[in-house]
Amino acid sequence: QVQLVESGGGLVQPGGSLRLSCAASGTVFSLNPMGWYRQSPGKERELVADITSGGRTNYADSVKGRFTISRGNAKNTVYLQMNSLKAEDTAVYYCNAWLISTREYWGQGTQVTVSS
Repeated sequence: QVQLVESGGGLVQPGGSLRLSCAASGTVFSLNPMGWYRQSPGKERELVADITSGGRTNYADSVKGRFTISRGNAKNTVYLQMNSLKAEDTAVYYCNAWLISTREYWGQGTQVTVSS
């Protein structure tokens, strides 16, 4: 069973930075793509960014130029570097991954709060 474990959330002031990490276990196959979604109270879960095993990236317009997604040297790890954070970035961030394009997995979520 594939498990995704996120870390790196927390409280940060506007303009600050955070780095989220996600590590997958339970499979010998490469998860593709891997990505990050977020959900704030009263809103639907939305894609933040994703990345293929070949390194192709896709970003939500609201985070372009501020967030960077990357895959780690360790297999099935993904990071989200978040800079110039705004109050509207406050949400629970979820790691997402697909296995052989047929099964989708989610992490448990990590809270990111941007507040002064």
